[in-house]
Amino acid sequence: MTFLSIVLPVYKVQGYLRQCLDSLLSQSFDDFEVIAVDDRSPDHSGAILAEYAARDPRVRVVTAPENLGLGRARNLGLEHATGEYVWFVDSDDWLSGGSLAAVAERLRSTGADVLIVGWDKVHWDGRVQAGSGRKLFADAPAVFSVEQWPEVLNVLHVAWNKIVRREFLLQLGFLFEEGWYEDVSFTFPVLLAAPRISTLSRTCVHYRQRRTGAITRTVGDRHFEVFDHWEHALALANQYASPDDQVRGLLFRRMIWHFLRVLRHDARVPRGSRARFFGRMTDMYRKHLPPGGFPMPDASEGVRYRLVARGAYRSMRLFDLATSKGRRVRRLAGRTRDWIARRARQVIGHSWYQLHLRLPIDESLAVYAAYWYRGVSCNPAAIAEKAAELAPHLRQVWVVGPARVASLPPGVEHVVAGTLPYYRAIARGRYLVNNVNWPPRVVKRRGTTHVMTHHGTPLKKMGVDQADHPAGARDQDFRAQMRRADRWDFSVTANAHTTIAWSSAYPSSHETLEVGYPRNDRLATATSADSAAARESLGIEPGRRVVLHMPTHREWLPEGRHVLDAEQLAAALGPNTVLLVRDHYFSVPPDAAAAAASDGGRIIDVSGYPVVEDLYLAADVLLTDYSSAMFDYAVLDRPIVIFAPDWPTYRDIRGTYFDLMAEPPGAVATDYATLVTVLREGTYADESAKNARAIFRERFCYLDDGQAAERVVRRVFLKKR
Repeated sequence: MTFLSIVLPVYKVQGYLRQCLDSLLSQSFDDFEVIAVDDRSPDHSGAILAEYAARDPRVRVVTAPENLGLGRARNLGLEHATGEYVWFVDSDDWLSGGSLAAVAERLRSTGADVLIVGWDKVHWDGRVQAGSGRKLFADAPAVFSVEQWPEVLNVLHVAWNKIVRREFLLQLGFLFEEGWYEDVSFTFPVLLAAPRISTLSRTCVHYRQRRTGAITRTVGDRHFEVFDHWEHALALANQYASPDDQVRGLLFRRMIWHFLRVLRHDARVPRGSRARFFGRMTDMYRKHLPPGGFPMPDASEGVRYRLVARGAYRSMRLFDLATSKGRRVRRLAGRTRDWIARRARQVIGHSWYQLHLRLPIDESLAVYAAYWYRGVSCNPAAIAEKAAELAPHLRQVWVVGPARVASLPPGVEHVVAGTLPYYRAIARGRYLVNNVNWPPRVVKRRGTTHVMTHHGTPLKKMGVDQADHPAGARDQDFRAQMRRADRWDFSVTANAHTTIAWSSAYPSSHETLEVGYPRNDRLATATSADSAAARESLGIEPGRRVVLHMPTHREWLPEGRHVLDAEQLAAALGPNTVLLVRDHYFSVPPDAAAAAASDGGRIIDVSGYPVVEDLYLAADVLLTDYSSAMFDYAVLDRPIVIFAPDWPTYRDIRGTYFDLMAEPPGAVATDYATLVTVLREGTYADESAKNARAIFRERFCYLDDGQAAERVVRRVFLKKR
C-alpha cells in the first residue's frame, strides 16, 4: 500500500500548477501518489497534467465527467486514492522541501488519524506571513483528541493543512459537500471524530494569496452557503462525537467568528444583503448557543458577539463606524498627501496630457511603441504592417525617443516622447499597442484598448514570479507592475508555455491571444532570397559562415562586462566566419550605430541594428545563452548553440520556468573550450542537435505559420473572434 495519497483538484491553475507538481515530485520522500483531478479546466492545466503523468508514474490523472467544483472533485480523487493517508492539496499552493519526509515521520511516530501541519501565506508581491497555526502548535500535546486540547478548533478550518487516515474517512463516510465554504462541513466533524490528532509546527504548505483572490472573495449572495455548511458541520459533530461543554463553546465561538469575518473583514456580502445575512447570524446564534454558554472574546470582538445575539444590526454598523473612524482619518490623510503629489506632477509635467484626457477619444488613432520608444520594431511593427492592410481606416502613429527619429523608416508618422504631440496621442488614442508597459502615468481611458504584445518567450522568471528571486529583479515594485498590467485588454502570447507563464507572472484581468508572435511571421515565410538580401544589407560576402551572438542581460554583472570575449572567439573561428554581435538592449545606448565592423570584417557589432529579424535571416547559426532569441530563431529551423558557463548561477539568481539544460534547442557548451570545438567541428548540426531542436520547436514554435499578426488584427481592430 502507498503511504500517502495526495489529492490535487485542478481547475484554471495553469500559471501555478508546475510549481505545485514540482514541489511534490522533487521531495526526498517518495512513497506517495498524486491523484490529480482535472475538473474540466478550460485552460492548459490538463495538458500540463498529461505531461507530468507521462514522465512520472506517481502522477495519475482522473478527468471529471463534468465540472464538479472543488468539493466533489476532492471526493472523486478520494475514490481513486490507495494510500494509508490522504492529503487534499490545493493546486495553486506548493509544498516546502522536505515536508513529505517530515509528515511521514510524524505520522509513523504518533499513529495519528489527523495531522495538522504548519503553513505560511505567500502574497503575490512577495510578502510572506507566518500561519497562525505554528504559534498554537507550540502548546499542543504530541497526540490528543479535541476534548484533550480543544484549542485545535482555532486552527485554520481548511482541508489542505490536514493529512487524514484514509480508512478513518471511509469508515465514517466523511465527504466534501458542494458549494462555497465546503471545508467547514468537512474539517470540524473530522477533528471532533478523530481519536488521535497530532501537529507538525514546521511550514509545509506555502499558501498562495492570489492577486485576483479566491473565488470566495467575490461579492455575491452565494456567501449565504456558509450557514448551510455550518449546520451540516454541527449535525455531523453531534452524530459522530459527543462534544463536552468546553468543546461546544469553542466550536460555537468559531462559528460566529467565521460569520463575522465573511460579513465584515472581506466585504464579501453585497451591501443590500448584509442585514439579511446578519439576521441569519442571529438565528444561528440563538439556535446553537450551547446550554453552558461559551468563552466570550475580549474587548471589541466581544461587543460584536453580543450585538449578534441581540440581532442589533444597526448598532453593529454604528459600532463598526466608530471603531474604524481613526483608521479612516489616517487613510484620508494619506490619500490627501498622494492627491497633492499627483496634482503637483500633473501641473508640472502633464497639464497638456490632462487637458487631452478630457477631450474625446480619436476613434481612428492607433498609437504604437516598442522597447521604451526605441523605434519601429518587434511585434508592434508586425501588427502595424498587417493593420495597414486589413484596417486602413486607422491612422498609425509611432512614439519614439529623440535619438531614434533619424533612424525611422521613411514616411512613418511619429511623435517624440515627452513632447506636446506625444501627450496628445497617448491621451486620445483609441488603441495603444506596445511590447513593454506604457509609463505609470498613462491612464487607461474607458473606451480605449491596450494591447501588450510582449517581446519574448520567457525562460527567466518575470513579473510577480520574480518575488522569489529579488536579486535578479530590476523592478521590485510588484504592485506598480501589476497596476500597469491592469491596463491591458489583450496579452499576445507565442505558445501555451508563454500563456501559462504570463498567467502566473501577470495575474490581471485581460484576454489572452495565444496566436503566436506577429514578429515571427516574417521568419515563418522566409525564403533563401530573403536570407541573401539580409546578408547583402550587412555587407557579408556570399560563402562565409555567419554566427549571430546574442547574449542576455545579467543584472549582477558590472556594466560592460561580458561572459564571452567576442574578439577571442572570432580569432578562434578563423577568417571564414563572420561574428554578428548583438548586446542586450539594456546595454545599448539610444544613438548606437546600426552596424559597425571591426577586425577586418570578422566581427560586426549589430547592437543598434533596428530590425533583429534581418539578423536572424542572415545567420547560419545562433549562439546565445539564455536569451529569448532562441525561441524566435528556432522558427527558421536553423542550428542553435547554447553557451551556458554560469547556468546554475543564472537559474538560482534569476529563476527560470524550465530547465534549459534538460530541454535545449540544440548543442550545449558549458565552457569556452567546448564552445570552440562545437563551432569549429560543426557538431551543432549533427543528428543529436537536430533532434533536440525538433523537440524544442514542437513545444514552442507550433503556432508560427505566418498568420499571427493577422489573427491579432482581426480580433483587436476588426472585433472578429
